[in-house]
Amino acid sequence: MKKTSSPLLQPRSPLLILLFLTAATAAAAAAMAAEPEQNAPPAAAAQEAAVHIVYVDRPEGADAEEFHLRTLAPVLGSEQKAKDSVLYHYKQAASGFSAKLNPQQVEELKKQPGVLQVVPSQTYQLHGPQSGTTRTMGLM
Repeated sequence: MKKTSSPLLQPRSPLLILLFLTAATAAAAAAMAAEPEQNAPPAAAAQEAAVHIVYVDRPEGADAEEFHLRTLAPVLGSEQKAKDSVLYHYKQAASGFSAKLNPQQVEELKKQPGVLQVVPSQTYQLHGPQSGTTRTMGLM
């Protein structure tokens, strides 16, 4: 009697190799996600600043840049720190600004009068028609 084996169980089967690699990769990713970061203390990581877009409801007739700085200054402690932190003022389609803020500053800023929304800045990459061509498009 001749034994027959399934093509899936043969050692050189591409499907079996792909299945094994997928399972191994998923297990490694889960293990890495479960381990806490050894190098950075948790408190320092939580306070890391990132660029955020702040949308505001600017009063009619108010100067956009002045209003943005007056909104941010109480959170950062001074008007000079607000000027140093602002990366860009949005004045046309929407009123707002982008600034580098840590999580605590984001939460304080959300409570300021006139602030509508504070969202992290995101960069999107568009791939061109030619292979390997990438264009970066975003607010920052």
